[in-house]
Amino acid sequence: MATSHESSGNSSRSRSRSDQQCQVMCYHGEIAPLREVKYNGPNYGKKFYGCSYWPRTCGYFKWADEVHEIRDMQMMLLEKATGIAELEMEKGFLEEKIKRLKETKLKLYDVVEELSIENSEIREGLYAAKADKRLLLSLALSWIFFLLYVLIK
Repeated sequence: MATSHESSGNSSRSRSRSDQQCQVMCYHGEIAPLREVKYNGPNYGKKFYGCSYWPRTCGYFKWADEVHEIRDMQMMLLEKATGIAELEMEKGFLEEKIKRLKETKLKLYDVVEELSIENSEIREGLYAAKADKRLLLSLALSWIFFLLYVLIK
């Protein structure tokens, strides 16, 4: 099961844009070219990525379908990480909103307390005014009865 490490050439001009953006790197940090098994055997025609310095290779080797699976998993991981980051930002905004709402709640409790005190003072004033009215009415009625009594006698 021999494999050829010859590059498949520049026939890869029809590569998609995403393939060009997601290049596979060997252990040297160089772009690992996409190659194809040229010798007869069970892997004939199968594509793989290998070190760009072949035959003095760094040992990098990955089947192309494994790389695509890894990229798919990396993309899913990136999507999940992005979702988590968005949720964490939303959590931060909501925590800040809760903090502001708690502060507003405390201020409203203070306002309610002040209004309650003011309401009590007004009630006391009204009760005193009502008592004064009753006293004046009683006094006026007593003078009327007194005058009637004096006039009748």
